[in-house]
Amino acid sequence: MVVPEPTLNALTIAAKAAATMQAENISAVDVAERLGITDAFFFASAPSERQVKSIIDEIEDDLREQLELKPTRREGESESRWVLLDYGHFVIHVQHDEERENYALDRLWSDAPQIELSETE
Repeated sequence: MVVPEPTLNALTIAAKAAATMQAENISAVDVAERLGITDAFFFASAPSERQVKSIIDEIEDDLREQLELKPTRREGESESRWVLLDYGHFVIHVQHDEERENYALDRLWSDAPQIELSETE
């Protein structure tokens, strides 16, 4: 399955926002055929809780300003070790480097097709 254009556009905006805030290891995978409840997962990480929060805030602000999208759910903000924004068709995961390594979502979804994101710089 090819990720729908509106989702790809939103993921590209998220990637640019994350890159602006110096997020690391930005990637996205197509999970539509494996899950059926969402099209894609977006991943990014940072070395501190403060940076995780800054990245997630920037992504949320840019998606709201550019596409008028608001997440249906926001989780993990209190500790800012792994913050999740659920937009229905895609889910944003921004993790502290240690959480990213520990939970290894990239390995868990390694068999899912990678989504090619536009240049993030």
